[in-house]
Amino acid sequence: MLKVLFLCTGNSCRSQMAEGWARHLQGDAIEAYSAGVATHGMNPNAVAVMGEAGVDITAQYSKHVDELADVEFDYVVTVCDNAAESCPVFRGNATVVHQPFDDPPRLAREAVSEEEAIGCYRRVRDEIRDYIKTLPEALIGVSDGE
Repeated sequence: MLKVLFLCTGNSCRSQMAEGWARHLQGDAIEAYSAGVATHGMNPNAVAVMGEAGVDITAQYSKHVDELADVEFDYVVTVCDNAAESCPVFRGNATVVHQPFDDPPRLAREAVSEEEAIGCYRRVRDEIRDYIKTLPEALIGVSDGE
């Protein structure tokens, strides 16, 4: 199984959703992890919209990338620009792939209603799901230079 880390700024939303989807959809091929370059706690809206989609991420928690320093990852997927810019060096030969997604909390700030705000989370959740469905083949293609 491939060890894949989904890395974001605060490990509260996008990286957590990616980890949840990877465990749910690709659990037979990917050992999924998530972390942040900081920790911001779990975003309750991310937990809620993942639950709506049948993916329970309540057992996951916000962790700093340093907590995973002993894990030799095959791939590190940065899901936001800040994480890509401040991505640490990892043990072994991890291939770093940048696959950015919009930040749901930032999008939701502009919403005029709670329904519109939660819609931002749902849209990004679904975009992450669609990306995870392409794994692990999309990652292997990156490391093969395709």
